[in-house]
Amino acid sequence: MPKIVDAEARRQEVVEAVFRIIAVDGLERASLREVAEEAGLVVGSVRHYFASSDELLVYSFATVVDRILDRLEACLDDVTGQEPGTAAHHEAVLTLLGQFLPLDEELAVDACVWMAFRNAARVKRALVDEAARSHRAVAAVVGRLIMHLMPSGGAGQRDLVTEAERLLATLDGLCMHALLQPEWMTAEVCRDVLASHLSAFQAVPPSS
Repeated sequence: MPKIVDAEARRQEVVEAVFRIIAVDGLERASLREVAEEAGLVVGSVRHYFASSDELLVYSFATVVDRILDRLEACLDDVTGQEPGTAAHHEAVLTLLGQFLPLDEELAVDACVWMAFRNAARVKRALVDEAARSHRAVAAVVGRLIMHLMPSGGAGQRDLVTEAERLLATLDGLCMHALLQPEWMTAEVCRDVLASHLSAFQAVPPSS
Protein backbone atom coordinates (compact mmCIF):
# COMPACT_ATOMS: atom_id res chain seq x y z
CA MET A 1 0.00 0.00 0.00
CA PRO A 2 1.53 3.40 -0.97
CA LYS A 3 2.58 5.70 1.83
CA ILE A 4 0.20 8.63 2.34
CA VAL A 5 2.05 11.94 2.67
CA ASP A 6 0.46 14.99 4.30
CA ALA A 7 1.19 17.65 1.67
CA GLU A 8 0.93 20.60 4.04
CA ALA A 9 3.14 18.92 6.63
CA ARG A 10 5.74 18.15 3.94
CA ARG A 11 5.67 21.78 2.73
CA GLN A 12 6.30 22.92 6.27
CA GLU A 13 9.25 20.52 6.59
CA VAL A 14 10.73 22.03 3.45
CA VAL A 15 10.13 25.58 4.69
CA GLU A 16 11.79 24.79 8.02
CA ALA A 17 14.79 23.56 6.03
CA VAL A 18 14.83 26.90 4.20
CA PHE A 19 14.78 28.72 7.53
CA ARG A 20 17.68 26.67 8.91
CA ILE A 21 19.77 27.33 5.81
CA ILE A 22 19.10 31.08 5.91
CA ALA A 23 19.84 31.30 9.65
CA VAL A 24 23.21 29.57 9.23
CA ASP A 25 24.43 30.38 5.71
CA GLY A 26 22.18 33.10 4.31
CA LEU A 27 19.49 33.26 1.64
CA GLU A 28 21.95 32.75 -1.24
CA ARG A 29 22.39 29.07 -0.32
CA ALA A 30 18.65 28.31 -0.30
CA SER A 31 18.50 26.61 -3.71
CA LEU A 32 16.16 23.69 -4.37
CA ARG A 33 19.08 21.27 -4.24
CA GLU A 34 20.46 22.60 -0.96
CA VAL A 35 17.00 22.74 0.61
CA ALA A 36 16.24 19.19 -0.47
CA GLU A 37 19.48 17.97 1.09
CA GLU A 38 18.78 19.88 4.32
CA ALA A 39 15.27 18.41 4.49
CA GLY A 40 16.51 14.88 3.78
CA LEU A 41 14.65 14.70 0.46
CA VAL A 42 15.52 14.37 -3.21
CA VAL A 43 15.12 17.43 -5.43
CA GLY A 44 12.22 15.80 -7.25
CA SER A 45 10.27 15.55 -4.00
CA VAL A 46 10.72 19.26 -3.33
CA ARG A 47 9.68 20.07 -6.91
CA HIS A 48 6.47 18.12 -6.31
CA TYR A 49 5.45 20.86 -3.86
CA PHE A 50 7.33 23.86 -5.25
CA ALA A 51 7.82 24.17 -9.00
CA SER A 52 10.70 26.63 -8.74
CA SER A 53 13.12 28.20 -6.31
CA ASP A 54 11.18 31.48 -6.50
CA GLU A 55 7.93 29.74 -5.58
CA LEU A 56 9.61 28.11 -2.60
CA LEU A 57 11.13 31.40 -1.42
CA VAL A 58 7.87 33.34 -1.74
CA TYR A 59 6.02 30.64 0.20
CA SER A 60 8.72 30.62 2.87
CA PHE A 61 8.64 34.42 3.12
CA ALA A 62 4.85 34.37 3.56
CA THR A 63 5.17 31.67 6.21
CA VAL A 64 7.56 33.62 8.40
CA VAL A 65 5.51 36.81 7.98
CA ASP A 66 2.31 35.02 9.01
CA ARG A 67 4.07 33.44 11.98
CA ILE A 68 5.26 36.83 13.21
CA LEU A 69 1.89 38.48 12.59
CA ASP A 70 0.04 35.74 14.50
CA ARG A 71 2.24 36.36 17.53
CA LEU A 72 1.85 40.14 17.24
CA GLU A 73 -1.94 39.94 17.05
CA ALA A 74 -2.09 37.66 20.10
CA CYS A 75 0.20 40.01 22.03
CA LEU A 76 -1.83 43.06 20.99
CA ASP A 77 -4.96 41.43 22.39
CA ASP A 78 -3.08 40.97 25.67
CA VAL A 79 -1.97 44.62 25.68
CA THR A 80 -5.46 45.98 25.15
CA GLY A 81 -6.80 43.63 27.82
CA GLN A 82 -4.55 45.14 30.53
CA GLU A 83 -5.17 48.32 32.50
CA PRO A 84 -2.93 51.12 31.11
CA GLY A 85 -0.32 52.34 33.57
CA THR A 86 -0.01 49.01 35.38
CA ALA A 87 3.07 46.81 35.52
CA ALA A 88 1.14 44.08 33.67
CA HIS A 89 0.30 46.49 30.85
CA HIS A 90 3.92 47.65 30.55
CA GLU A 91 5.13 44.05 30.44
CA ALA A 92 2.54 43.16 27.79
CA VAL A 93 3.76 46.03 25.59
CA LEU A 94 7.38 44.93 25.96
CA THR A 95 6.39 41.35 25.16
CA LEU A 96 4.66 42.50 21.97
CA LEU A 97 7.64 44.55 20.82
CA GLY A 98 9.94 41.68 21.70
CA GLN A 99 8.30 39.60 18.96
CA PHE A 100 10.34 41.62 16.46
CA LEU A 101 13.64 40.81 18.13
CA PRO A 102 15.90 37.73 18.44
CA LEU A 103 15.29 37.31 22.17
CA ASP A 104 15.24 33.49 22.10
CA GLU A 105 16.12 30.76 19.60
CA GLU A 106 12.74 30.68 17.82
CA LEU A 107 12.50 34.47 17.59
CA ALA A 108 16.12 34.67 16.43
CA VAL A 109 15.49 32.33 13.48
CA ASP A 110 12.32 34.18 12.49
CA ALA A 111 14.01 37.57 12.79
CA CYS A 112 17.00 36.44 10.75
CA VAL A 113 14.81 34.92 8.04
CA TRP A 114 12.47 37.93 7.90
CA MET A 115 15.33 40.41 7.63
CA ALA A 116 17.01 38.30 4.93
CA PHE A 117 13.85 38.17 2.82
CA ARG A 118 13.14 41.88 3.25
CA ASN A 119 16.65 42.73 2.14
CA ALA A 120 16.51 40.33 -0.82
CA ALA A 121 13.22 41.90 -2.00
CA ARG A 122 15.20 45.00 -3.03
CA VAL A 123 16.63 43.06 -5.97
CA LYS A 124 14.50 39.90 -6.27
CA ARG A 125 11.23 40.81 -7.97
CA ALA A 126 9.45 37.63 -6.91
CA LEU A 127 9.65 38.78 -3.29
CA VAL A 128 8.43 42.37 -3.77
CA ASP A 129 4.71 41.76 -3.20
CA GLU A 130 5.28 39.74 -0.04
CA ALA A 131 7.68 42.38 1.29
CA ALA A 132 5.04 45.06 0.72
CA ARG A 133 2.38 42.94 2.45
CA SER A 134 4.60 42.32 5.44
CA HIS A 135 5.43 46.01 5.82
CA ARG A 136 1.77 47.06 5.65
CA ALA A 137 0.64 44.39 8.09
CA VAL A 138 3.38 45.04 10.64
CA ALA A 139 2.93 48.82 10.34
CA ALA A 140 -0.79 48.37 10.99
CA VAL A 141 -0.12 46.48 14.23
CA VAL A 142 2.41 49.08 15.37
CA GLY A 143 -0.01 51.87 14.44
CA ARG A 144 -2.74 50.29 16.56
CA LEU A 145 -0.29 49.98 19.44
CA ILE A 146 0.71 53.65 19.13
CA MET A 147 -2.95 54.72 19.12
CA HIS A 148 -3.47 52.68 22.28
CA LEU A 149 -0.41 54.18 24.01
CA MET A 150 -0.69 57.83 23.01
CA PRO A 151 -1.99 60.22 25.66
CA SER A 152 -5.72 60.78 25.36
CA GLY A 153 -6.57 63.33 22.68
CA GLY A 154 -2.93 63.76 21.76
CA ALA A 155 -2.58 62.18 18.34
CA GLY A 156 -3.18 63.67 14.95
CA GLN A 157 -2.62 61.61 11.84
CA ARG A 158 0.88 63.04 11.34
CA ASP A 159 1.80 62.30 14.98
CA LEU A 160 0.60 58.72 14.58
CA VAL A 161 2.59 58.09 11.40
CA THR A 162 5.72 59.73 12.83
CA GLU A 163 5.63 57.75 16.07
CA ALA A 164 4.85 54.49 14.31
CA GLU A 165 7.77 54.97 11.92
CA ARG A 166 10.06 55.98 14.78
CA LEU A 167 9.17 52.82 16.67
CA LEU A 168 9.56 50.64 13.57
CA ALA A 169 12.98 52.17 12.92
CA THR A 170 13.99 51.48 16.53
CA LEU A 171 12.85 47.87 16.23
CA ASP A 172 14.66 47.35 12.93
CA GLY A 173 17.85 48.81 14.36
CA LEU A 174 17.66 46.72 17.52
CA CYS A 175 16.95 43.58 15.52
CA MET A 176 19.94 44.14 13.25
CA HIS A 177 22.26 44.98 16.15
CA ALA A 178 21.11 41.93 18.11
CA LEU A 179 21.61 39.61 15.12
CA LEU A 180 25.07 41.00 14.32
CA GLN A 181 26.34 41.58 17.87
CA PRO A 182 24.50 39.09 20.12
CA GLU A 183 27.29 38.99 22.68
CA TRP A 184 26.59 42.55 23.83
CA MET A 185 23.13 43.33 22.43
CA THR A 186 21.48 40.81 24.74
CA ALA A 187 17.78 40.32 25.40
CA GLU A 188 18.14 42.37 28.59
CA VAL A 189 19.76 45.28 26.73
CA CYS A 190 17.08 45.14 24.02
CA ARG A 191 14.33 45.30 26.63
CA ASP A 192 16.04 48.22 28.37
CA VAL A 193 16.21 50.15 25.08
CA LEU A 194 12.54 49.44 24.36
CA ALA A 195 11.53 50.48 27.88
CA SER A 196 13.47 53.74 27.47
CA HIS A 197 11.83 54.39 24.10
CA LEU A 198 8.36 53.80 25.52
CA SER A 199 9.05 56.03 28.52
CA ALA A 200 10.19 58.91 26.30
CA PHE A 201 7.30 58.38 23.88
CA GLN A 202 4.61 58.42 26.55
CA ALA A 203 6.16 61.48 28.17
CA VAL A 204 5.92 63.56 24.97
CA PRO A 205 3.12 66.14 25.32
CA PRO A 206 0.39 66.21 22.67
CA SER A 207 1.00 68.38 19.58
CA SER A 208 -0.98 71.59 19.46
